[in-house]
Amino acid sequence: MRRAVLMSIAICAGGCTPHRTPPPNLTFDGLPVSGTLAFAKRSGFVNCFGDPISMRCRKPGIMFQGKGPYEAAVDLVGGDGNGGFDHLILWSEDDQMAVQDVGDALERTGWTVCFTGHDNVGDQEIYTRADRRLTVSIDISYWAMRRLRLFPQWQKPKPAC
Repeated sequence: MRRAVLMSIAICAGGCTPHRTPPPNLTFDGLPVSGTLAFAKRSGFVNCFGDPISMRCRKPGIMFQGKGPYEAAVDLVGGDGNGGFDHLILWSEDDQMAVQDVGDALERTGWTVCFTGHDNVGDQEIYTRADRRLTVSIDISYWAMRRLRLFPQWQKPKPAC
């Protein structure tokens, strides 16, 4: 058994990479929410790095809903990004509360918010709007870097209240 596991690891080290069909290209507010590596790169996400399993491509200076600038990243499946990405991540390096400005802007434009967690202690604000094909999730934990994530509504699992 041990030998079989070691052989599997050795074989994977030489070329195991997850494969999936990339999700369809989707944008919101001018930002890529899902799609292929080529789509991410056309959108300016050209600073890419990874391992045999996944790739992350980043872009600085992103504005979203008139707020920012934020750092942004897409996480792609496969070391070569062949499986595309299915969400967008935004955060501020300097101000943990900065992404909360987006939540306020979304509420002013008709998005509904609910909270995950229990007894007034939540860890995410979830924003939805009936005429939009995505969900926006903002981390509200005080213990980690706060980030904002955009998920296509077809993407499972997604945050829910």
